[in-house]
Amino acid sequence: MVLRVCCRMPPTESLCRVSTAPITLPADMQTLTIASRESALAMWQAEHIRDRLRALHPGCDVDILGMTTRGDQILDVTLSKIGGKGLFVKELEVALEAGRADLAVHSMKDVPMELPPGFTLAVIGEREDPRDAFVSSRYAHLSDLPPGGVVGTSSLRREAQLRARYPHLAVKPLRGNVGTRLKKLDEGQFDAILLAAAGLKRLGLGARIRSLLSVEDSIPAAGQGALGIEIRSGRDDVAALLAPLDHPATAVCVRAERQVSRVLGGSCQVPLGAHAVLEGGILRIAGFVARPDGSAFIHERAEGDAADPEAVGQALADKLLAQGARAVLDAIA
Repeated sequence: MVLRVCCRMPPTESLCRVSTAPITLPADMQTLTIASRESALAMWQAEHIRDRLRALHPGCDVDILGMTTRGDQILDVTLSKIGGKGLFVKELEVALEAGRADLAVHSMKDVPMELPPGFTLAVIGEREDPRDAFVSSRYAHLSDLPPGGVVGTSSLRREAQLRARYPHLAVKPLRGNVGTRLKKLDEGQFDAILLAAAGLKRLGLGARIRSLLSVEDSIPAAGQGALGIEIRSGRDDVAALLAPLDHPATAVCVRAERQVSRVLGGSCQVPLGAHAVLEGGILRIAGFVARPDGSAFIHERAEGDAADPEAVGQALADKLLAQGARAVLDAIA
């Protein structure tokens, strides 16, 4: 059987669209190897994709290559000071380039806005809950914390929104995998911590969530809750096998969110959030840029045709810039 592959290349980010007709595996494609970080959450994500691929392609063996990235190794410094979340991705890309793996599974919020030459996003999977979760042993809601209450987070995005809305709270950095962060909370180092709801739910830890912050009160990171699958450019054989995992409705939302971050230089060094929803054929997106201390906070909304998600993200970025986002970004730099 001849695989018919059609790839549409958006202006700023390639995302392959491949026919989902039944596929006969090529003779040289009897095994797929997934590169993954070795954290519990990353392995859950890789195992989830492995199991779905095994169900889709029973004749194909799917293995996982577990790796420890530099971002996993350095835990005593905030990500914003050591290079950002791209540290979670680079080693996996090296494995792809060397042919040790065929695909890498990422949390989309960890994927840099610009991929290195020779790599492409083949899939953006259906999004889990995009909201931030409030976790505490003593309090039910953020608003219940007393003055001086200590909240832990690893994210400048969350920190800026916390400081803007709850200036009476003390915000302290919190690194490590999900289990490590929960352990620090349970040891009493924090009164509460903020984590991505998606990660807790995927790990079966949803019961630890005391309350969920609305996307209006805590705008998520671009791509939060969605999984992305990265491959080497030109691997049409792999792209064809992955195609059924793509979720178009999530993909257009994430593409719009990533365009906001791309235009504004979004990274761990920039407190920035963007969240899009698809309603009919209309894409609605909200976003913000702020100083880490919350002293400057710019929030805007935009909407447009879902057929061009990058244009919708660009419209939001332009509104933020018109309200003074550039001055905020320059001050951070």
